[in-house]
Amino acid sequence: MPDGVCGAPVRRVSARPDGPLDITWLTTETPRLPLGRIRLHWEPASLTGWDITARLGLATTEVHLASWPAAPDDWPHLVRPTLHEVTGLCAALTFATDAFDLSNRLAGV
Repeated sequence: MPDGVCGAPVRRVSARPDGPLDITWLTTETPRLPLGRIRLHWEPASLTGWDITARLGLATTEVHLASWPAAPDDWPHLVRPTLHEVTGLCAALTFATDAFDLSNRLAGV
């Protein structure tokens, strides 16, 4: 990872097994992740491969989502299924929350 960068937020995860994993660089001054966004951090592993960590933005904090120690050089293919499932789950939860809020507003609650 370049100097001054603390990770890379995932912008898009393809549903295809060989599809792209789009990221942007996140500088150390950037505030925490928004709800449902995932940040990846990777660095060379001690013996071979890459140590990859994923963090998930929640409403008030970031949490550890997953780690892949000593992942091979083609690690995006390894982490993509997890990232795809979590982003889909977060999108569904956001949609359900918005529907619930709208339902409460319409009901006058």
